[in-house]
Amino acid sequence: MSATVLSLPQGADLETTDFLRRLAAMMKGGRNSEMLLQAADTIESLTRRTTSAEQSYQQQQQQAARNLELRQIAEAAADKLVAEAEALRVQLADEAMQAETERARLEERVRQLSAQSDDAEARLAKVTAELDGLRESLDSDTAVTVPIEALRLARTQFDYLAEGFAKSGDVISLTICEIGGCAIDQALAAEKAAANADGST
Repeated sequence: MSATVLSLPQGADLETTDFLRRLAAMMKGGRNSEMLLQAADTIESLTRRTTSAEQSYQQQQQQAARNLELRQIAEAAADKLVAEAEALRVQLADEAMQAETERARLEERVRQLSAQSDDAEARLAKVTAELDGLRESLDSDTAVTVPIEALRLARTQFDYLAEGFAKSGDVISLTICEIGGCAIDQALAAEKAAANADGST
C-alpha cells in the first residue's frame, strides 16, 4: 500500500516551528515543553534535509538532461563517423581495384614491349650478321658488282618504306630500313671514293 505525500504550503514549516516554540515557552518547562521544542528542532532538520534533497534532485535532473543531450550528440557524431568510415572503405576498395587494373595493364604493356624488344634485337642481330657478311665479302675482294642505279633505286625504296613505317608507328621496321639505307649509303660512298681515286690517277 502506497502512502500519499502532501506538500505543505511554502512557509508552513516555519509557522509550525514558531508555534511549537511559543507553545513550549508558555508551558514554562516540563516534559511537554521539551517535547515541543524537540519536535520543532526535528521539523527544522527535516525541512533542511528536504530542501537539500529537492536541490539535489533538481541538480540530478539537470545533469541527466545534460547527459542525455551529450549522449545524443555523441551518438550523432558516432553515426557520422561510421558513415564516413564506410565511405572511405568503399573509396579505398575502388581505388585498390583501379590500381590493380592499372598494374595488370602496365604488366601487359611491359610484356608487349619486352616481346617487341626481343624481336627487334633478333632482327637487328640478323641484319648485323648480314652486313658483316657483306663486309667480309667486300674485304675478300669477292664483291659482286651492283649497278649504281640499282643501289640508288634500293635507297629510294628504303626511304619510302621508312616513311610508311614512321607514320604507322612501327619503330622496329623503321630502324631496319634506316640500317639498310645506311649500308647502301656506305656502298655508294665507297664507290664514289673509288671512282675519284681512279680519275685522279
